Amino acid sequence: VAVDTLKDQSLPDLDGLFIGGGFPESCMERLEANTALRSAIHDAVEAGLPTYAECGGLMYLARSLRWGDRCAEMVGVIPGDIEMHERPQGRGYVRLRETAAMPWPPAPGRDVSGDESIGAHEFHYSALSNLAPGARFAFEVIRGAGIDGAHDGFLYKNLLACYTHQRDTRRHRWASRFVAFVRQHKTRTTGQDATSLH
Repeated sequence: VAVDTLKDQSLPDLDGLFIGGGFPESCMERLEANTALRSAIHDAVEAGLPTYAECGGLMYLARSLRWGDRCAEMVGVIPGDIEMHERPQGRGYVRLRETAAMPWPPAPGRDVSGDESIGAHEFHYSALSNLAPGARFAFEVIRGAGIDGAHDGFLYKNLLACYTHQRDTRRHRWASRFVAFVRQHKTRTTGQDATSLH
């Protein structure tokens, strides 16, 4: 189910939400102007909607986005502000290690805990600043920048938001793990077998 953050005024009936990468700075005023959808997404995340956001998605979920002398309000569910920079703040291949806080269930037959690392990549000119203290993270950064040079995968309720673009590979089935997390949440909240999802 597609959602257009520039035009849609409300969220459709969803069991989980994925907000992929992109360049929100290129349309920041239009994103800010869609207050109805920003409010709907904020309320959905606060209500526990399983949500995964990558890079541009993380930027969109932050409190504000600043690029030079322009500043726009974003969704505001991440208690921090995005600032654009002249040079990349993270670029290239990264290695991540999951923390004990990672909420997604492991893929069948795989153990991503301990010393097993995850290969992924990042490319962002923005940085997340003024993040409220006490943040929890799904990943420790072994190589790369992530959110603060040491962590990525900001966690809040059922939201996981990171700068890293994960690759769905045989060794790291992130997409099926996220779907399994959505199914778990739906089963837990409805008491029904969650075989079909939106």
